[in-house]
Amino acid sequence: MTVPVTTHPACLDHDAGPGHPERAARLRAVLQALAEEPAAGLREAAPGARAALEAVHPPAYLDRVASLARSGGGSLDPDTSVVPASWPAVLGAVGAVLAAVDDALAGGAAFAAIRPPGHHALADRAMGFCLVNNVVVAARHAQRAGAARVLVVDWDVHHGNGTQALVEGDASVRFVSLHQWPWYPGTGAAGERGVGNVFNVPRPPGLAPEDYGEDLWAALRTPTPRFTTSSFNCCRPPVASRGSRSRTNRFSRSSAPWRPMRHPSSTTAGSRST
Repeated sequence: MTVPVTTHPACLDHDAGPGHPERAARLRAVLQALAEEPAAGLREAAPGARAALEAVHPPAYLDRVASLARSGGGSLDPDTSVVPASWPAVLGAVGAVLAAVDDALAGGAAFAAIRPPGHHALADRAMGFCLVNNVVVAARHAQRAGAARVLVVDWDVHHGNGTQALVEGDASVRFVSLHQWPWYPGTGAAGERGVGNVFNVPRPPGLAPEDYGEDLWAALRTPTPRFTTSSFNCCRPPVASRGSRSRTNRFSRSSAPWRPMRHPSSTTAGSRST
């Protein structure tokens, strides 16, 4: 089966500055690997419409980002900046995620290979290299297309504070985040539950891989009034391979409820990694 993979060339043109960790080389490496993958159907998406962005971000904020890009660029926060190519990159990325949602809703899997990233972007504020919140734009697009429920899974060293802020009042969107704690941006405590739809899994570094996986799987599978266990029958438990021996991870067999602090986090203050 071929998995449709959407992207846009403008995503490679956004330039955060010399030595910046969020750079085009990361996406270029992904695209090069996908080009050699027979199961990946790589194609270019059309740029996204601004209306899709306005379902998540106020027009005044979008005007500010677009205007700053057109005027030559500048900083939106201490580590998030734009250049003239940034706004076309935003529209290209949004077009790719919208196309991926359409592919997924038509049946099967889909993947969008894009940048700039988005999970720190708030409704009216850029943050942490992120200009717009691509995944929430995708979630709202899915809802307009008729999806009654949307699951967002964020696995990253940093908590997706922007995504959480944008969906935590909407019980039809379930947000699950596995992230290092304590760390940038300082949000993502297990007690942050939204309206019962937020499942943060803050963990310290250095745990065994299967421990992270087991805790994430437990958060994914915990039922709520809007999301029952049967809602996630499409989720396949991962299989880990070590050498020639494959094994099913412990969390794929776990039926235990979500336990936010099963693996206690460190209390040492953290800082952002770049």
